[in-house]
Amino acid sequence: METEFLLNSINDKFEAIVKTHTISHGILTIETESTQIKDLIKWLKKSPSLNFNFLTDICAVQYPDQGEREFAVVYHLHNLNENFRLRIKIFVGRKNMNIPSITDVFSGANWMERETYDFFGIIFEGHPDLRRILNLDDLDYFPMRKEYKLEDGTRTDKDDRFFGRKGNEKVTFDNKKALARDNG
Repeated sequence: METEFLLNSINDKFEAIVKTHTISHGILTIETESTQIKDLIKWLKKSPSLNFNFLTDICAVQYPDQGEREFAVVYHLHNLNENFRLRIKIFVGRKNMNIPSITDVFSGANWMERETYDFFGIIFEGHPDLRRILNLDDLDYFPMRKEYKLEDGTRTDKDDRFFGRKGNEKVTFDNKKALARDNG
């Protein structure tokens, strides 16, 4: 399967559904709207000429301070017959973190969507059992969000800035080293 053929097929079926596309490490990545994700994935699976019959993963990424593009939900699809992979990204903001569930398209999406909810708080509308899967039910936050410090501030080997987080911009390595020495 050729990238151009796939993009043309998608654009022929869905007018202007692909907002952007890139190729990274040999994998085509397209970006679309959350309202169109279910129809797109269903069509990619059922189309005989495309046959994306395997959902490899659903995951999320947080980009702090990006407004309505703060959270990316990423779907990884695979055409096993032609060994062609496709990555689909949609972006949502904190004000509306609801996206359609695809559990009726791929039953394996059930646990993947639950995991994405559990760690990031993305709400998959229409999911048959959207609840925490790995964390405790009474946990009142979503641990993969970049809202909390990663490590103890006295550690000299970790720096939140290296993980896309704010909080210790004014702290230098020497300051942390002195703080660790002073605190034993």
